[in-house]
Amino acid sequence: MRGSMSFRYEAEGELWAYAGPGGWHFITLPIEVAEGIRTVAGPLAPFGSLRVIARIGDVSWKTSLFKDSKSRSFLLPVKAEVRRRAGVSAGERTAYSVEIDA
Repeated sequence: MRGSMSFRYEAEGELWAYAGPGGWHFITLPIEVAEGIRTVAGPLAPFGSLRVIARIGDVSWKTSLFKDSKSRSFLLPVKAEVRRRAGVSAGERTAYSVEIDA
């Protein structure tokens, strides 16, 4: 049986609030990070999603990246509890990482 490999990507991006209902907040991954993820991730799940472990500072959480055709990248959702614990809010740039198993 072949073991899985873990790939970790670190970047910095602006946290932004979705204008629609729900109060969703996201970070759009840089194109070069998205291209690296596409190279190792294999087929995406429905809706272009990919399970990851994300981290901002000392706060980590399990979530999914979502394919974004507008930016040709992926969106990292950052839920309210994570924003509160990490001390970040919309409009701020923050360092983060995402880790995938391939």
